Amino acid sequence: MADRVTVIGWDGSPLTAAARSALGAATLVAGAAHHLALPEVPATAERIRLGSVALAARRIAAHRGTAVVLADGDPGFFGVVRTLRAPEFGLEVEVVPAVSSVAAAFARAGMPWDDAHVVVAHRRTLRRAVNVCRAHTKVAVLTSPGAGPAELGLLLEGVHRTFVICEELGTDREQVTVVTSDKAADHTWRDPNVVIVIGGPATAADGGGWIAGRDPGAGPRGWALPAGAYGGGLGEGETDLLRTAQLARLGPRVGDLVWDIGAGGGAFAVDAARCGAAVIAVDRDPDACGRTTATARRFGVQLQVVHGTAPHILENLPEPDVVRVGGGGVAVVSAVADRRPQRIVAHAATRDSAELVGRDLTEHGYDVECALLQSVELDTRAWTEKERSVAFLLSGRLPERSL
Repeated sequence: MADRVTVIGWDGSPLTAAARSALGAATLVAGAAHHLALPEVPATAERIRLGSVALAARRIAAHRGTAVVLADGDPGFFGVVRTLRAPEFGLEVEVVPAVSSVAAAFARAGMPWDDAHVVVAHRRTLRRAVNVCRAHTKVAVLTSPGAGPAELGLLLEGVHRTFVICEELGTDREQVTVVTSDKAADHTWRDPNVVIVIGGPATAADGGGWIAGRDPGAGPRGWALPAGAYGGGLGEGETDLLRTAQLARLGPRVGDLVWDIGAGGGAFAVDAARCGAAVIAVDRDPDACGRTTATARRFGVQLQVVHGTAPHILENLPEPDVVRVGGGGVAVVSAVADRRPQRIVAHAATRDSAELVGRDLTEHGYDVECALLQSVELDTRAWTEKERSVAFLLSGRLPERSL
């Protein structure tokens, strides 16, 4: 095992005295090509081109001597420190930090970033990173080859955003470019880069917030609020109890894309967006689309409203994680199930209709649950019944992706 492992962050600034001292004593140095070309790297040290951090960690663990790992930005922020400290390698590391690439990018843009979300995009997480950009007004994306500004722009089709693209920060080739998201695919961008994605209304409180990222206390307390909170005009399938149960079954969260088909007044779509998920609200009624847009604006959340009739309008929408079917019956449920979201909820007014929907979900391989929900609203002045609603709630869950 290496006698000592020092991880040095590099942001393009001259190395600190501590970093120079560690490098001067190193018998093994790991880093990218531009790190290994630094004049402070001893000529006699073994050099490892840093590709897979896990492979480099195994080499370092087997090395007898003093090792140094060079990494861009702050190596403890989505960096190499997490892998090097994995128990399987048994390494104890010291860290000499630098300014993170995210902090540098926001500094170049002259913007605060305590209210920003930070995500990592590579081929496996690109879609989830894009969903965060759909849902939130300020996001920093740490990109990778094959998951860069062009790919982000293509997957954000239909959602307008501004990209601040910071290429090769800290080097002589550093460049900052501002483009709209629909133009990002027209260029070739140099790695590494950080993309700041901006769009929608600013929601930060005057004088700054109290927690990094999205303020969980923004907006009224609670979900599935009474109809009046959404401007009124909600349909029979948008009752408080039904929406509460639907949210519980779907569990929308940050990084998810939710389809709300038959959005009506937009109450469920807004509730899902308030959970941090990206939402596409679909309705064939242009007035319903207008109400959904107005409701989202009232609550200060981001969502995309699509006017069209399901199931045909669904063909060109991006892949969903969870779906609420608020209207359209078995035909729409079947089209949704063909896209294989993790979870689907629907409701029916009669048992026969519920059986048809449940059977279709079962045939598509979903585990199906059904519950009869009944709610009675009481006038608390006289404790008499004001309104009664009854609905069958169906939920489908793919067994292999249930967690």
